[in-house]
Amino acid sequence: MATLTIKNIPERLRRRLKESAAEHRRSINGEAISCLEKALAGGRVDPQEFLAQARALRQRLPRIFLTDRDLRAARREGRP
Repeated sequence: MATLTIKNIPERLRRRLKESAAEHRRSINGEAISCLEKALAGGRVDPQEFLAQARALRQRLPRIFLTDRDLRAARREGRP
């Protein structure tokens, strides 16, 4: 396998990569490889397929209608 050295990684990005690696129980190197695979393997998303999946999901979920009044009341009760 080849070796890749990445220089001048912004601290914020390094921190996010480290946190993500911990969440997935991987090394930082393993997480970087996983991120690169995801970014480069997928290509473009078919918009029609994406919309079909979103519509199917929406059909399975219960319909909940909230008004501004409902949201303000929830905030007053301490809900985020």
